[in-house]
Amino acid sequence: MLLRTMATMSLLAALSTAALAQARPDTRTMTCEGVRALVADRGAVVLTTGRHTYDRFVAGTGYCALPEVALPVSVPTRDGDGCVVYACRPDPFEE
Repeated sequence: MLLRTMATMSLLAALSTAALAQARPDTRTMTCEGVRALVADRGAVVLTTGRHTYDRFVAGTGYCALPEVALPVSVPTRDGDGCVVYACRPDPFEE
């Protein structure tokens, strides 16, 4: 009985881990408008931006931890490399 319980718990742990390991949306496969809409809809979202790169993008400074602020950054998208969205960065005007 103990062996069966342990096996069941191991299976449940493996399934829940797999569910959490979903792939991040990739900006390179999305249009700029799609990236902006996703960020606006979720408020804050982690997106893949390159083969080994990702970042967290936000709809505004309210989604940043203090003392960071939302600053414009460019991400590559299916329709070009100049899609401007916002990411939390240190405030350039703070010392």
